[in-house]
This record gives sequence, structure tokens and C-alpha cells, in this order.
Amino acid sequence: MPRLLAILLLGLALNVAQADTALFSAQGYRIAQYRSPTPATVDGAQTLDTQALQRLLGQASPPILIDVYRRPWVQGRFIDSEPHANLPGSLWLANTGDGDLDPTWQAYFSHHLRTATGGRLDLPLVFYCRADCWLSWNAVKRAAAMGYNHVYWYRDGLDAWEAANLPLQAARPEPFP
Repeated sequence: MPRLLAILLLGLALNVAQADTALFSAQGYRIAQYRSPTPATVDGAQTLDTQALQRLLGQASPPILIDVYRRPWVQGRFIDSEPHANLPGSLWLANTGDGDLDPTWQAYFSHHLRTATGGRLDLPLVFYCRADCWLSWNAVKRAAAMGYNHVYWYRDGLDAWEAANLPLQAARPEPFP
């Protein structure tokens, strides 16, 4: 009997440890350890490197750039805790790459995507954050799930852009509607 009890307790402890270290939600979004190595691809999007992004930006109808880097949100406003820059012309939809978005943040994300695209699901969208950042991976999955069908993931994001010595612009998150 003591041996059976020990086995049961060990099994329970392993299940608790697994629950505490869950990295993905039931919907498949990354919910923990956002700054860690990312996969090479994400379902629903084409992965871009810096050269491929520059080619897209040079087209007659360039994509809409969307930065999803985090910004502290306290008492109904973004806190400018540190300067942030992004690729010129980007929309900064802060905090929308989190794995679990409450309805307020989901509405913020949806509203700004609809506004930027005029409601067209076929316009090209490029999501980015930093290198090894799951926030942009989540945002890509979320946009694809919303029906956007021309989605790109600039996987190495701002870090790759800076490494290529390309211009940046000072950024502020888009306001809540």
C-alpha cells in the first residue's frame, strides 16, 4: 500500500508540474516565456527575412506593418517606461500578441486592424516584434483566425531591422478607440 501511495503522489506531482509549465493555451497561443526561441514558421503566414520585407515594402501596394511589442498598461493608459522605435510607417498595437487576450484587448486589436485595412481581409499585413519573440507569432495566428488571408511574419523583427542599419521611427502605441 505505501508503494501505491508513493506512485499516486508522484503522478500527481508530475501533473501539477506540467500544469505550472504550460507554454500554450488550449487555442494554441503561446502564453508564457514570450522571449525565447521561436519556430521558423507559423500557420497562416509566410515568414519574411529583412530582404524579403524590403522587397514587399518597395511594391506599389506595400503591406501594413504592425508592431506588437509590449507596453505597460496602468489605470487605463500606456506607460512610457522606456523609448520605443519601430519600422517607419508601422502601427504599434501594443500588448496584442499576448497569448490570452481579454475582450478589451481583442477589441483593440480588431478595431485597429479593421481601420488599417478598411475592413478588407485581403490586404497584406506584416506582424513583428523582436527576435525570439512569441508575441508576433501569436498576433499572426490571431489575425489569420480572424480571416486575414495575406499575412506575413517578420520573425526576427526590430532586431534584424536594426542590425541591417535601416531607419527607425519613434513610436507610440495606437490609442484605445
